[in-house]
Amino acid sequence: MAHKTLVVNVPPSRAADIERRLAAGSFSFRSTPHARFSVKGEGVVATFYDSGKLVVQGDDPDGFVLAYVEGATRVASAKQPASPALGSHALGSHALGAPAPHAQTAIGSDESGKGDYFGPLVVASVRLEPELSRKLANGEVRDCKQMSDEAVLRVGAALRAHVPHAIVKLDPPAYNAEHARWRNLNPLLASLHARAIGQLSSPGMHVIVDQFGNAKLLEDALRPLDIRLEQRHRAEELLAVAAASVIAREQFLLGMRALSEAWALDLAKGAGHPVDAAARRFVALHGAEKLGLVAKLHFKNTQKLGLR
Repeated sequence: MAHKTLVVNVPPSRAADIERRLAAGSFSFRSTPHARFSVKGEGVVATFYDSGKLVVQGDDPDGFVLAYVEGATRVASAKQPASPALGSHALGSHALGAPAPHAQTAIGSDESGKGDYFGPLVVASVRLEPELSRKLANGEVRDCKQMSDEAVLRVGAALRAHVPHAIVKLDPPAYNAEHARWRNLNPLLASLHARAIGQLSSPGMHVIVDQFGNAKLLEDALRPLDIRLEQRHRAEELLAVAAASVIAREQFLLGMRALSEAWALDLAKGAGHPVDAAARRFVALHGAEKLGLVAKLHFKNTQKLGLR
């Protein structure tokens, strides 16, 4: 694939949210003059300058912007024609941010919180019949990474009221115990997806999951259900998975809100510098022995505190 450069203008109010999303992903942060931040990973280098311009270089800069940036306006792009607005750029046969509906009954499953130091790990599954899928196709449901937290909370609540779904949530104490047992996140995720999907599926049903880790993990976990499993990258481009992503994210945000209120402290999302600062404040206020009640202790953020 040809190397490309994409430049977009981003409202300053979105910078912190973008940095949080990147901190939760597989990116390394780098120091760059006159830039708020610069990251490298997933085949791209992205730099957010103080001027408000985000420069993305790599094999698929449009895919990066789709996944991590909201409210951007295209300025220029190399090796492809410029477009006046990112929101009108087509990816495949579907408009940016418009998940594809399903012609047959399908279950989508997705997770939220796996890259966040604080808060729960949530897996949500959604079952969409063709008629319901068609009704949702023209609405607000899309990959939660393209939505603000406020929109996720509103749309997630509406989905739970009208769409068959299942939620499996591990609050930090349960998460820490389960992670210590599995000693690896991916087998744990596979077991949680299997639990959620099992509440909705019937033999032969089509199930789509955003691929993580070794595909065999989920295949083995779901084999007793006798379903037709499809694991794919960017599965949120399909409506059932997009809906699951919204519900999972909504439940994560509600869990974060509850923990922040319970401990009288703003527990930052992601795993970057704001999270390290919040962790230090938490330990100062409540003691290191309570950290496992709000945080996923195996993260490097714990090591930075010098506690283990």
